Amino acid sequence: MNGVHDLGGMHGFGPIEREPNEPVFHADWEKAVLVMNLVGMVKRIYNIDEFRHAIERMGQARYLDTSYYEHWLASVETLLVEKGVIGRDELDARTRHFEQNPNTPLPDRKDPKLLALVMNVVRKGMAEKSEPKPAPRFKPGDAVVTRNWQPAGHTRLPGYARGHRGRIHTIHGVYILPDAHAHGRGRCPEPLYSVGFESGELWGDAAEPRERVYIDLWESYLHPPEA
Repeated sequence: MNGVHDLGGMHGFGPIEREPNEPVFHADWEKAVLVMNLVGMVKRIYNIDEFRHAIERMGQARYLDTSYYEHWLASVETLLVEKGVIGRDELDARTRHFEQNPNTPLPDRKDPKLLALVMNVVRKGMAEKSEPKPAPRFKPGDAVVTRNWQPAGHTRLPGYARGHRGRIHTIHGVYILPDAHAHGRGRCPEPLYSVGFESGELWGDAAEPRERVYIDLWESYLHPPEA
């Protein structure tokens, strides 16, 4: 999706500022948001691609003015409302209640079965297995060109890599296409490749010399070079 949310980043926002010895979490509420998102996916309320796309649908000013886990919280809120788990009025009322009564104890409900499912995901992840087909169109070493298009919805092809020449490095297997999965159009499995790009191909004279960038890209993002 085009916008400030582009997974490849954009020019004009200054250098990335690294925090020395940055903790995993800066506050306890961030831990709660992480668990909320895991619960949403473990219970199949939404999928990872819907989650990412809900972040992309944040207003640009709000996105730039909020932190990493605030992006997560905004996405979880959006999806729980859209999926009918909670009502927008209910969410707003509870938010006002805790703003006005910050010392109110939070609900404490125990669910050992759900906790076990969440901890299994924390330990092992939720990676999908490769599917048997379709067969890949490209093989390692093949030259390819990425599509140069402006998608209205979710995609995993970053803006900085569109319309550029690369070469197939390896084939990961056949996996769910995020562009379809984020919009309720099913799994639409496609071959997934690691594609290598010369840094100068992506960034011209500003690139570091003799460097290569590898990006995981689905087959529909690619086409052969023109003859």
